[in-house]
Amino acid sequence: MDTENSYDCIVLGGGPAGSTTATLLADHEHHTLLLERSRFPRHHIGESLMPQTYEIFARLGVLDKLKASDCPRKESVQFVSASGKESHPFYFTERDPHERSKTWQVRRDEFDQMMLDNARTHGVEVREGVRVKSVRFDGTRAVGVAASTDGADVEIAAKVVIDATGQSSIIAKQLDLWRPDPDLRNGSIYAYFQGARRGQGRDAGATVIVHTPDRKGWFWFIPLRDGLNSIGLVAPPTYLFAGRGDDPLATLMEEIGNCPWMASRLEGAKQVDRVYVTRDFSYRARRIAGDGWVLVGDAFCFLDPIYSSGVMLALKSGEMAADAIHDALLSNDVSKERLGSFAPDLMAGLQSIRQLIYAFYEPRFSFGAFLRAHPKYQDHIVRILIGDVFNHSVGEVFEVMRDWVKLPAPIELEGSVSAT
Repeated sequence: MDTENSYDCIVLGGGPAGSTTATLLADHEHHTLLLERSRFPRHHIGESLMPQTYEIFARLGVLDKLKASDCPRKESVQFVSASGKESHPFYFTERDPHERSKTWQVRRDEFDQMMLDNARTHGVEVREGVRVKSVRFDGTRAVGVAASTDGADVEIAAKVVIDATGQSSIIAKQLDLWRPDPDLRNGSIYAYFQGARRGQGRDAGATVIVHTPDRKGWFWFIPLRDGLNSIGLVAPPTYLFAGRGDDPLATLMEEIGNCPWMASRLEGAKQVDRVYVTRDFSYRARRIAGDGWVLVGDAFCFLDPIYSSGVMLALKSGEMAADAIHDALLSNDVSKERLGSFAPDLMAGLQSIRQLIYAFYEPRFSFGAFLRAHPKYQDHIVRILIGDVFNHSVGEVFEVMRDWVKLPAPIELEGSVSAT
């Protein structure tokens, strides 16, 4: 086995969390290597962005590229009830009339490629087609990785290893840190449709969340460029897969046919490309950092996709982690306490989104009724929908909402008193 030169940081995974962390570490002038198992471009779900990504995109230097793209502009989120009643769109600019309150609906193969290429231009050494077999430890401290590339096994040393491998979550699985969210055990079936009927004007790029008529699940409707639309169905696995046979497209089309709003939007549309299936996709790790290692993005935690928070949380966790790692390296202290110092702020934001997710799934709770009774909290809800959750004020809404619906208690990470 060859032993290669050492790096300040090795980032595992080239998705949004990994590329963000690596780019900012390189900007901090740390010698950074990014290892990606796939060769980009590659498919990934999660096309709908949150406006709160604006400042991070600006810091990364990709904002002008997004502005120049032909991706649909997302100005709002709209909800459709089980009876087919459409809510008033939650327009992001109503709380902040700034261009940062508009965002994009992106093709993830193109978006992730842009982010990875941007990391290269910032000085990150990127290697694709590399399979990381394990993270190497000296006692409890991560000191590098064992990997395979082009048929050769190599060991690469680093002061800090950052796991951004998404659901593969190499470190979390290697250390048995993986935990499902017991109350959010949902799966999904999704596909792409050409030629669906969209909203008009400023609603043309809106994400629409549609309850199934029996409220056993919900659809997402996300418009992409060139007339393509991402359509997905989310429901408990016992409903989505049990007794359904082995044709997920048939299940998806049956449920679309049973939902008048979706059937109307997809009348005459053509399903293209393959059909995708996920199962039990809400989880977290018991720790976010250890001596010499950090988890970011989906490698640490994935929340139900109802509010499209995945990419925003990937970018934000990557940004927070990169700054914490930079401070740790400057002080020559890569302990779990120093590397995980960003956890309380990240977890507070995660908890706000998680509580809103729980409220959505409570069949007896109505956001409309709640806001009619407490109109001053309209702004709090919109702020969460745009991803403005890393503050101390937005969570005030849940102090009142707890009188309406059972919300989850904070989950403490091992060795800390912070929540998700």
